[in-house]
Amino acid sequence: MTRRRIVVTGLVQGVWFRESTRQAAERHGVAGWARNRPDGSVEIVVEGAEPAVDALVRYCSTGPRNARVEEIRVTPEEPEGLVGFVVRR
Repeated sequence: MTRRRIVVTGLVQGVWFRESTRQAAERHGVAGWARNRPDGSVEIVVEGAEPAVDALVRYCSTGPRNARVEEIRVTPEEPEGLVGFVVRR
């Protein structure tokens, strides 16, 4: 089990980034959450098997079709045992 905090900057709000990340997380079988931040970035926390988490990190480096990712910062953290994936408001 591994956990990563991902912060994505660029044109990432208002382009369905959080919802598409939720869908990708469900496809990969990982848990966590995604939220918009006041600075215009999107923050994602994801936990699961390392290959699945790595796949979600790769997804976040491009995001959905209308997103324009400028930077992605990935920080490892200690897993908390999250269940499911939610989009936070």
